Amino acid sequence: MKKVLSVALALMLLAACGAALAEKSEGVMTYAEYAEAELETEVTVETYVQAKQSWWDGKATVYTQDEDGAYFIYNMACSEEDYAKLVEGAKIKVTGYKAEWSGEVEIVDATFELEEGSYVAPVTDVTDLLGTDELAAYQNQKVAFKGMTVEAKNDENAAFLYNWDGSGEDGNDLYFDVSKDGATYTFTVESYLCGAGTEVYEAVKALNVGDVIDLEGFLYWYEGVNPHITMVTPAA
Repeated sequence: MKKVLSVALALMLLAACGAALAEKSEGVMTYAEYAEAELETEVTVETYVQAKQSWWDGKATVYTQDEDGAYFIYNMACSEEDYAKLVEGAKIKVTGYKAEWSGEVEIVDATFELEEGSYVAPVTDVTDLLGTDELAAYQNQKVAFKGMTVEAKNDENAAFLYNWDGSGEDGNDLYFDVSKDGATYTFTVESYLCGAGTEVYEAVKALNVGDVIDLEGFLYWYEGVNPHITMVTPAA
C-alpha cells in the first residue's frame, strides 16, 4: 500500500512540475506562438539555458530550451557578471527579434531577465529523422545521433578539417563528415562552445575514417542541418 501511495505521489509531483514548466508569464509566447511568428517581429519567450557559446563586448550567445522547443539567442545584451549567472538550467525571460541566417532561426538584438526556476532538457534521438523535413522541427534542441560512420573529409583521407575548408589550425572549429544509410552529413565542433582541450574537441581529433560513433549536440542549421557537437563516444 505504501509503495502504491509513493508511486502515486511521485506521479502527482511530476505532473505538477510539468504544469509549472508549461505556465508562461503575461505577454510571454508559447513555443508554438514563437514558431508561427513572422521573421523580424519582436518576440518574448521564457526559456532555460542549456549551454553558453560565447561572451564578448557585452553580448552573449546561448543555446536555450523549454519543454516544447529550443531558442538560439545570438549576441544578447549581457554584462560579464550576468553571463556568469547563465548556468545550465537557468531560467531567463528574453525579448528580442526573430531572425533567420542561412536557415538558422534565432533571436537577435535581445535583452533578458533572470527568473526563478530551472530545467535541463533531455537529449532527443533524431537519428531516424536525418534526411527528412521533420528534422527541422527540432532545430536548436539537444539531440543525439546514433551509429554514425566517419567518412573521409578530403582526398587525403582526413577524418576532420580545421575550418570548413581546412584553412585553420588547432583551436579553430572542427568539421567532420559522418554517414547513415548511405547519406553523408557535415557536423561541427564549434570552437567557441567546445574549444581545444575539451573532451569532445580532442575526441574528434582522434577519429579515424570508418569509426562508428554516437554523438550529442545542438541541432544548429547552416544551409541545412549542421549540428554543433558536444559529445562523441564509440557507438554503443
